[in-house]
Amino acid sequence: MGRYGYRGSIVKLRLDDDELSMCVACGLCLPHCPTFRVTGEEGLSPRGRIAAMRTVHFDAAPITDDFVHFMETCVQCRGCEPACPSGVPFGRLMEGTRDTLAEQHRMTPWWQRAGYRVLGHHRVLLLGSTMLAAAQRLHLVPKRLGLPQLAVKRGPTPVSNGNDAWLFTGCVMDAWQRDTHRNTAKVLTAVGVGYRTPEAGGDCCGALHIHAGLTDEARGLAERVMRSMPGDAPIVVNSAGCGAALKDYGHLVDTDETRRFSARVRDVNEFVAPLIDALPVRRRVGTVAVQDPCHLRHVQRAHLPVRTVLSAVAEVVELDDDGLCCGAGGAYSTFQPELAADIRERKLAAIDRAGADVVASANPGCALHLAAAGVKVRHPMDIVASAL
Repeated sequence: MGRYGYRGSIVKLRLDDDELSMCVACGLCLPHCPTFRVTGEEGLSPRGRIAAMRTVHFDAAPITDDFVHFMETCVQCRGCEPACPSGVPFGRLMEGTRDTLAEQHRMTPWWQRAGYRVLGHHRVLLLGSTMLAAAQRLHLVPKRLGLPQLAVKRGPTPVSNGNDAWLFTGCVMDAWQRDTHRNTAKVLTAVGVGYRTPEAGGDCCGALHIHAGLTDEARGLAERVMRSMPGDAPIVVNSAGCGAALKDYGHLVDTDETRRFSARVRDVNEFVAPLIDALPVRRRVGTVAVQDPCHLRHVQRAHLPVRTVLSAVAEVVELDDDGLCCGAGGAYSTFQPELAADIRERKLAAIDRAGADVVASANPGCALHLAAAGVKVRHPMDIVASAL
């Protein structure tokens, strides 16, 4: 029997036939795949996973436990996409496959689904986060979860001060890194941008739901988020994963309205970089190594503005691993802790070779994953705000 009570079922995946046929199996993606790098297993590479998808989708092969394992262990970093000469949209293939597996209850069991539902109920999430932080102090949280020390008190949320842009605050980011929101607000104000925070419903973008194959739930959250930030003002996002999800609403919901909404979304570094000359810098803050979150580098392709922004206040040092994934992957490090830790070891080695005072990461998942290993990590906006 399979892990969820199945011996094997014949199912057609929710994939576009043409997109699934694009891969020519050249293998140029392999060096950029974190799970292949640490295991050497073909089934844990983009090429191997696509081959498995084809056998199910085109050849009516049953969905076996091995197939589910291949799909569950993908970090969804999408580092393979920029390396692919054929332009295979691997992220969409993985999302469609996981959507099918979740619908068939072959992955994302009930307890995970219950956890994801909490993300859309912000007060419940904040209460749960406070309780989790208190449990850490009592040594009741297993270390295998890989969580760094969470704050019991979060402090106030940023207060809206204008209409130039929306500052998206999200769910986990607001619960665990609200100080970064305050620093983002400080930087926006310093460069002359007035901001508003979302109205009711703008508290979860659905990124983690998409990763888990819960596409219908993600669409519902997307509708709420879009209603929470009406108008034409830019939407500034300081979480790379959230920004990637918001920019992809046009594909997720597939309406002209969502495409117009997605066109308004900017990563905060992307938004601030053209305004950097207006930044009133009082001091420089030393040497900073940049860790590129995968959803900023590979999906949004907006990682270079991070260097522009940080260079105004620090000496920027590059890591020598060509942007390889750190293993965080949203909730991946919780559900695949061994693989996530193996992947992280390569990132830690690159950080050690860089020899910087601090590591800048523009995504909460990456920051938490690296901090759990003892790395001093700060969001670029935290670093910039400290220099004002």
